[in-house]
Amino acid sequence: MYAVIKTGGKQYRVSEGDKLRVEKLVGDVGSTVELDEVLMLGGDAPKIGKPTIPGAKVVAEIVAQDRAKKIIVFKMKRRKNYRRKRGHRQPYTELRIKAIQA
Repeated sequence: MYAVIKTGGKQYRVSEGDKLRVEKLVGDVGSTVELDEVLMLGGDAPKIGKPTIPGAKVVAEIVAQDRAKKIIVFKMKRRKNYRRKRGHRQPYTELRIKAIQA
């Protein structure tokens, strides 16, 4: 059985035992999070929400709160002596899916 969930403006296809990185969620490492925006439940008899399935939720455990690798944002306009260099590290939460409840 799998589910399609929405969190942080993105959609993810998850099954039990999966690990995934999502946009930062509030919580400590080791605590559980309930994701209740379930868009679809798949398996033998798939259910599709309009837009979400009422009563369905995905229970996950927070494995890590960290920041991703640095990306470099470089802007330049030729012949104008304009250069801007900035770095950015996006925070993320790593989750382990414990259960999918329909």
